[in-house]
Amino acid sequence: MSKTYSISELEFKANEIRKSIITMLEEAGSGHSAGPLGLADIFAALYFDILKHDPKKPDWDERDILLLSNGHTVPVRYAAMAHAGYFDKKELMTLRKFGSRLQGHPERTKLPGLENTSGPLGSGLSQAAGMALAMRMNKDLHRWVYVVMGDGELNEGNIWEAAMLAGKYKLNNVIGIIDRNNIQIDGPTESVMPLEDLAAKWESFGWHVLEIDGNNIEAFIDACALARAIVEKPVMIIARTVPGKGVGFMEYDFHWHGAPPDHEQAKQALHDLRTLQGRIRSEHQ
Repeated sequence: MSKTYSISELEFKANEIRKSIITMLEEAGSGHSAGPLGLADIFAALYFDILKHDPKKPDWDERDILLLSNGHTVPVRYAAMAHAGYFDKKELMTLRKFGSRLQGHPERTKLPGLENTSGPLGSGLSQAAGMALAMRMNKDLHRWVYVVMGDGELNEGNIWEAAMLAGKYKLNNVIGIIDRNNIQIDGPTESVMPLEDLAAKWESFGWHVLEIDGNNIEAFIDACALARAIVEKPVMIIARTVPGKGVGFMEYDFHWHGAPPDHEQAKQALHDLRTLQGRIRSEHQ
């Protein structure tokens, strides 16, 4: 993106992305709420500050690559792409409908700007490692592969095979981002399959680890800048986020991992987002 946005402008965009997520999910009547809402700050930062990309040329040879491994959170990516100009925001209302380009999991051949198809969990980091190796072979020295993963997804063994490979080949052009929201569909991650000490695990596989507040846009932008400056190993950013961020009755509740809001719930959610959960007045109150 050519325009430079302030942190407050990026925060506003993240909130607009959250509103789009709610309206999309209500219209679809199915889909995941908590993860997409929690990731809105990260995706606003990626599409409006961090990524080298061009919505008018989605296949631009010099673009950075953004992979979404936990594909069920794709409403946040669709919303960010629409707000960035990849397609008309009206198309967001076709989420999960027959014939739509906006499937419930991203399908690479359906929508220009998507870099991978992700339904089965655990494959995104392997895809990232393969692309990063190809870039190295092609001497694409000024491009990065960003890959967003869920924390529950780390239960998949394929993730750790890819972690070993990236560490072995010191793929410094891979920047991993773990959405550490501590929930998965069956409950808290530390009850289902404990992940901690998560930073130590990644470090033992040869990665440089950064831990941040994933809902702090400035912290995330700074972490990505540092990640691009590390030349001796791949980088994993453990981004601690609030599931359902911005919607009071959804925050921290794992039951919203895989559920959409109904009409009344969507109305309350949008009220929360417009008023920052009551901290400001809204003309829509």
